[in-house]
Amino acid sequence: MAEHVTENGGVPLERKVMVAVDDGEYSHYALMWVLDNLEESITKSPLVIFTAQPPPSNNHSFTAAALSSARMYCSVSANPEYTYTIQDQNKKIAFALLEKAKEICAGRGVDAETLTEVGDPQTAICDAVQRLNISLLVLGERGIGKIKRAIQGSVSSYCLHNAKCPVLVVKKP
Repeated sequence: MAEHVTENGGVPLERKVMVAVDDGEYSHYALMWVLDNLEESITKSPLVIFTAQPPPSNNHSFTAAALSSARMYCSVSANPEYTYTIQDQNKKIAFALLEKAKEICAGRGVDAETLTEVGDPQTAICDAVQRLNISLLVLGERGIGKIKRAIQGSVSSYCLHNAKCPVLVVKKP
């Protein structure tokens, strides 16, 4: 039986769930897990799908686009027009990713809100959680192991320690 959280007046509180996605299979699995396992929560309260766009780089090694683990680098300083073109391309990729996720949700009868921001994914996710008053953050886990995660760091580890809500890290079997 579902638990209903109410304020003093007996009015139910929204329990917003946010899924952070990228173009990897692990975040897709996390979205599908939410749709399969949190059906009651996400039909009564908003489901927010979030993705971060890579921040612009001001150094000589310029990241052009993040597509899975492939990145394009330019070893010379990028001129402003080139930087704008890359930012525009990153925005298009983010919107396409969010649109695909929204279509998946619509296919399950779930109306999802989408949001993208430019910035480092781990801080952008935590900032969005706080700003949107998210009740539960769901992330996909790449399965790299605790030792590698501790050495390399990971978005999920950062969010577990810094998000202002409970964080559920879903690991693909």
